[in-house]
Amino acid sequence: MSEKAYIQTFGCQMNEHDSFRMMEILAKMGFEVTDQPGQASLILVNTCSVRQNPENRVYSLLGRLRPLKRRNPDLIVGVGGCVAQQEGEAILEREKLVDMVFGPDNFFRLPEMIESVRRGERVLMTQWLPHTRRVQNFIPEEWIESGHVEGCKAYIAITKGCDNFCTFCIVPMTRGREVSREPENILREARDLVSRGARELWLLGQNVNSYRVGKFGFYELLTAVTELEGLRRLRFTSPHPNDWNDRLSELMAARAVVCNYLHLPFQAGSDRILKLMRRGHTREQYLAKIRYLKTVNPRIEIGTDLIVGFPTETEEDFRHTLEILEEVQFSQVYTFKYSPRPGTKAGAMGDDVPREVKDERLQRVLELQDRITAKQLRGFVGTVQEVLIDSAHPRERRAMNGRTDGNRPVTIKDPALEIGDLVMVRITGVRPHSLVGEVDLPVAANA
Repeated sequence: MSEKAYIQTFGCQMNEHDSFRMMEILAKMGFEVTDQPGQASLILVNTCSVRQNPENRVYSLLGRLRPLKRRNPDLIVGVGGCVAQQEGEAILEREKLVDMVFGPDNFFRLPEMIESVRRGERVLMTQWLPHTRRVQNFIPEEWIESGHVEGCKAYIAITKGCDNFCTFCIVPMTRGREVSREPENILREARDLVSRGARELWLLGQNVNSYRVGKFGFYELLTAVTELEGLRRLRFTSPHPNDWNDRLSELMAARAVVCNYLHLPFQAGSDRILKLMRRGHTREQYLAKIRYLKTVNPRIEIGTDLIVGFPTETEEDFRHTLEILEEVQFSQVYTFKYSPRPGTKAGAMGDDVPREVKDERLQRVLELQDRITAKQLRGFVGTVQEVLIDSAHPRERRAMNGRTDGNRPVTIKDPALEIGDLVMVRITGVRPHSLVGEVDLPVAANA
């Protein structure tokens, strides 16, 4: 009987990608992945430290795992990812149940770490891969053609780390300086994933559109990936406004494979706050790029990240953020209350916006965005949308979930649908943050 492993992932798509890679490594070791931690002989916690709240949740989860460790002293518990890179040995000192701590550059060494734990050692691996040049194939060669396809989609990390050093962001300290993979290295992985059933690919990077290998930049990489036979959809996240340009907007409009969704974080609407954040752009520069994108691609939907309560943020600064929400009419907004991160320049500024003010500003953003989203969703009723079916509905029998190319979630009740089907769906209703529809045309996925 194979051993079972449980992996809990916190954070973004990059962390999901890393967790899928860990699953593949563990499968080669004979582990079976389970969703029940009580059944596992190995538990891995893949962490995120971009905000304080995910970090708090990590320690809360570790506390809940203590009874499992008491019942099964042979249970191996590992903490990986950005919190592991940030905290290192402090995790081993604080949580005696943890057997190994490893940073994002080290998860490929899982077999070695597990063997060391089984010999009675506690393991700390937070060293970086050697960083001697901007180009680095940070996925080991033997793993290029063994990536994970989840249902009908797959992730490909094309860059790692970040060189922007925004004053609020801990990524350069936890993911390292930015490196890009060689184009053919990426394309080999993409071709393999499509051949094994991936209908949708996500290109990933902390600053994905700064990708560059010599004269081969993000534009050239996107173009090459869109030409892969059998690929139906291409997404990427997250680009930075500084590296976004009109040429990329035109490419999105021209290539049908590139989904009509762009997640472009603006973080704050005030030029004064943007300068303190070291974002490198003004509000008007950001808006000019969005306006051009909408001109060449009227169907585009746009998501963003923003922070409320950055140090010294005034009511006037915050009002500028609301103005951008009103103008752009984002389809998705990920909003965060500012929390100081260790080692960042903003962390030394003093967290001077009171918690109750952050709470109130966050609530105003959410209320405004809820109104915008509700209006947008109502506008879809009666339209026909192309939907890629990506999962079974977790609660509704005979219902499947999918997404439009604009990244809108849709639920369809149709027992004939399967994951990977690409269907034309007539939208018949709305829910608070999603759409409901029925198949309008026969399944086209396998045509």
